[in-house]
Formats: sequence, C-alpha cells, structure tokens
Amino acid sequence: MGVIFGITGGIATGKSTVSAMLRERGAIIVDADFWAREVVKPGSEGLEAIRKQFGDDYLHPDGTLNREKLASLVFSDEEARKRLNAITHPLIRQKMDEQVREALEADPRAIVVMDIPLLIESMVQEGERRVDKVILVYVPKPVQLERLMRRNGLSREEAEKRIQAQMPIDEKRPYADFIIDNSGSLDQTEEQVEQLMDKLRALVCHAGGEK
Repeated sequence: MGVIFGITGGIATGKSTVSAMLRERGAIIVDADFWAREVVKPGSEGLEAIRKQFGDDYLHPDGTLNREKLASLVFSDEEARKRLNAITHPLIRQKMDEQVREALEADPRAIVVMDIPLLIESMVQEGERRVDKVILVYVPKPVQLERLMRRNGLSREEAEKRIQAQMPIDEKRPYADFIIDNSGSLDQTEEQVEQLMDKLRALVCHAGGEK
C-alpha cells in the first residue's frame, strides 16, 4: 500500500481551502465531509438511524436531514454528539477506506490525502493512527474565532462554543508532521502548499523505491 496522508485543522482554519489547493496540484482528496453528507441522504441507513435516535423533528418535511437543527443540538450536548458520531463515523470510515483502496490500486504512487476534521482527536482519544503522515492547517485561535463569526454569522458566544467542542488548535501542533499556516494571504498559503506537495511526492517516491 502507498503512503496515506491526512489533513486536518480546526473549524474555520481553512482546511477545505488547502485541500482544494492540493487537489488542483494532483492530490486525491478523500473527504470525510463529503461522505458525511452521502451517508445521511434520504433512504440511507445513516439517516434512518438518526431518525430513530433523535426523532422526526430533526428531518425537514421533504425527508432530508435538518443539519442546522442537529448541529445546534450536538454542539451544546456532549452526549448527543457521541450518539450521532456512533451512527455516522463507522459509515463514513467504510466509504473513505474504500476510496483510498481504489485510488492506490489504480496508482500506487498517487498522493492520497484523507481530509478528516477530527483526525488528531481520534488519534489521541482512540490511540488509532489511520494515516502515515499528518498535515495540520493552522491559524491562531483569535483568527479562527473571527473567521468563524464572519463565515457563519455567529455571535462570539456561539462561535466560542463551537471552537470549544474541538481540541484546541494549538494542542494539535505537536501531532503534525507538516503545518500549513493559513493566517496570512492566499498567496502565502499557496506557496506553502507548493512546497508541501514536493515533500509529499518525495515521500511517496521513496516509499515506492523501498518495495
């Protein structure tokens, strides 16, 4: 199997922006957020499990998941968040693992990057390392707070609550093999991503040469 990279960050640190830059440069992005939406589509096993666990109130009249209502619940109720994660995480993981396997079977030297918001939390809490190297998209907490308020139209209190639901961004730094500082301009981030891709390609080539 090839080298599997993981990209993570914190809410509003710009992980999706960096993932898009990596994709533009040829990386295959295996996106947890994409699969999180797929596994709760109408008619899915995931959505039915959520309906049974939380009730019809968390569905729209057309049968789709009311994401905002469910988010408000799980960001303010730790027990509810654990119950939701117990439903969705195994389904998301299965789909992501399938995509990784298919990508590496097609090209063992592909740059495969698993985009997982809570990658480091799962490493710390479960002692599980699903990737070979970790990329962290970082901004200082004050920047994170301001960006989240602006992006989601949240009050400072609401934004603080969402940030506090995650592991503090500064505590994630020691777990990262590579750090992209996304607190500057887009051009500065692009420059860092260019350098990162060179390093990822070198690692993949080295791993391929060892086989």
